[in-house]
Amino acid sequence: MVRKEDALAYHYDGRHGKIEVVPTKAIQTQRDLSLAYSPGVAEPCRAIHRDRSTVGQYTIRRNLVAVITNGTAVLGLGNVGPYAAKPVMEGKAVLFKKYADIDVFDIEVDADDPDRFVEVVSALEPTFGGINLEDIKAPESFSIETTLEKRLGIPVFHDDQHGTAIISAAALINAAQLQNKRLADLNVTCVGAGAAAIGSMRLWCKLGVSRERITMVDIDGLIREDRPGLDEYRAAFARPADDPRATLADAIRDADVLIGLAAGGLVTPEMVKTMADKPIIFALANPDPEISYDDATSARPDAIVGTGRSDFPNQVNNVLGFPYIFRGALDVAATTINDEMKLAAARALADLAREGVPSSVLEAYGGHSIKYGSDYIIPKPMDGRSLSRVATAVARAAMESGVANDPIDLEEYRAELDRKLNPSRRVMWQITSVAKGDPRRIVYPEGEEPEILRAAEIASLEGIALPMLIGRTEVIEERSRSLGIDLRRVEIIDRQRLPKLSEYVNRYWQKRQRRGVVRSRAERQLVRSPTAYGMMMVDAGDADGLVSGLTSAYAETIRPALQIIGARDGIRRAAGTYMLITKNDVKFLADTTINIDPDAETLAEIAVMTADLVAELGIEPRVAMLSFSNFGDAPHPSSRKVAIATKLVKTWRPDLIVDGEMQADVALLEHARANYPFCSLRGPANILIFPNLDAGNLAYKLLQATGGGEVIGPLVLGMRRPVNVIQQGASVDTIVHLTSITVMRALRAERMEQVGSASWRPPSPTSS
Repeated sequence: MVRKEDALAYHYDGRHGKIEVVPTKAIQTQRDLSLAYSPGVAEPCRAIHRDRSTVGQYTIRRNLVAVITNGTAVLGLGNVGPYAAKPVMEGKAVLFKKYADIDVFDIEVDADDPDRFVEVVSALEPTFGGINLEDIKAPESFSIETTLEKRLGIPVFHDDQHGTAIISAAALINAAQLQNKRLADLNVTCVGAGAAAIGSMRLWCKLGVSRERITMVDIDGLIREDRPGLDEYRAAFARPADDPRATLADAIRDADVLIGLAAGGLVTPEMVKTMADKPIIFALANPDPEISYDDATSARPDAIVGTGRSDFPNQVNNVLGFPYIFRGALDVAATTINDEMKLAAARALADLAREGVPSSVLEAYGGHSIKYGSDYIIPKPMDGRSLSRVATAVARAAMESGVANDPIDLEEYRAELDRKLNPSRRVMWQITSVAKGDPRRIVYPEGEEPEILRAAEIASLEGIALPMLIGRTEVIEERSRSLGIDLRRVEIIDRQRLPKLSEYVNRYWQKRQRRGVVRSRAERQLVRSPTAYGMMMVDAGDADGLVSGLTSAYAETIRPALQIIGARDGIRRAAGTYMLITKNDVKFLADTTINIDPDAETLAEIAVMTADLVAELGIEPRVAMLSFSNFGDAPHPSSRKVAIATKLVKTWRPDLIVDGEMQADVALLEHARANYPFCSLRGPANILIFPNLDAGNLAYKLLQATGGGEVIGPLVLGMRRPVNVIQQGASVDTIVHLTSITVMRALRAERMEQVGSASWRPPSPTSS
């Protein structure tokens, strides 16, 4: 659930809007400026003037798409005009970049007249490699796209028409196969007659559905040939004038397929009960489908059902299409996106759904089993394999149909896309999806702080966690009222009337009585310290994880964590790692918070624990054991310690990609490893293990201060239960991210306990 205030604040806070333009080349010196502008810029200008085809080599054009609208048909809002459509277009730009690394300028045109709109867009051709039309009302959208396709030598794609058409076509291919029905024999009822409906039916016919078997219904009823004022696009699907059916219920009776592209609640369970055996139901109106998933499956248990919603199986989501289709089209310099390319995209998605689902995708959806069948007929939006599969299929179709100006080696291209698809780019999306699939109780000892209150609200409303706030009830309630925060789904633990205090005191005293703690001191400690009390909640199983540290020193959180929760059995030392999320990747730095001067075995243990965490996040660990020395070139007790630790890791975990001792540039830069061909690292390391706390702490502080990316953590490794520490002054978003990670780690620990799988433990010192 997204509140109005949150949505407005999201777009308003910081730099307004959602996108920005940043330079891709260094502009730091006078020489840089001379190369970027005058006089150096004249050289690419001359080259392009001699040969226009080189514009994609010297400028952004080859990777630049225009998302263009006049705001006449914004999804769910209607004709709100070009100004009000801009936030939607910015959102589309974000998806292009996030899913396919395509740059976008969003352009809102003040032109309701189709001819004027066409003139404006046509004049933009020199700027862009492709045009994505969006939110333009039908039937003008059809004539606009057709005219632009004829006039322009770059791909023009109206996503409202073709996006839904392609994804629904992929779903139809697999649904028909599972229901044992031939496409040519399907009787299809389409509820709605707008751009998406007509675009879908056009593509379905190209796929093999018989046009004569399609029945289209809109707000005025069955579309028949005798309807006055029927435009050519709807006329193509008009039923004969003597068709006796008059109502939506009549049109649905005996249909094999029902696709809804209209509005919520139009179809009743009684209607779908009259469909043919083993029906296919795609109710795609958003946010409320024409018939809910539960009502459809209850009325017809033999049906395969899809909606546009992410909280039910078989989500028909356009994000599976347009980023990857444009990626393939741009990379072969296609002049258009033709039907062959659209069908290739649909078939690629259908094929992908039949393959096994990798663990990274399973983790993103709660670790539940996902396999090809009635509840899984199209890939999940988080399945990153879609990039290489769809883009490659589109590029191949463009080449085979003769619209590609720059043919490529498809095998090399697919491999390049697989390399480009760095799972870390979506790591927080994946972690959040896991948490939403099975939220857990997370306790916040600093429950009175405004940032914690906001983060707890978001975590509860988004279904990420079941927050538990420790604090004075009246203070929490007053602050939440003044901040407009909804805490109805958040549990408050009143620190003035602590529940289970006596039980926790006894438990704490038993843990620490041989460490000089008497019972009265144990009680004072729990009453005075919400953090200690929260740790006892986690230790006793009354909470599943803890997030704290916003207003206190790191030691004030980690000390009670080690004293109360303690390290897992067999783990010599807990450790801390920071997660650094940058524009292009994610890196993990350890140990940055706990072990001042670890010995070789502790260092090796830290490396393995960090690698296991990274693997849990769906990222392949690549571990660099850092030193001032490269592979023994500067012998010293410190560098020898790192070398020994590296050997231990390789012995304990031969499955890991790990090497050392090495300097940081060798760990991160391919060319810096040229003199060390024996090094087992391939690509930049994503885990940096520092030789001591000085090095690790200084490194992450420097990266944080220089604005290298969002720093999350420290994540505390090796604990029996998940405890994570917030940096002082952390943003609300960072606290929410840390909450998601804590939930994910709690779920992981539970699953390991349920299957009786012990966590990794290093061999004893004598055996190593």
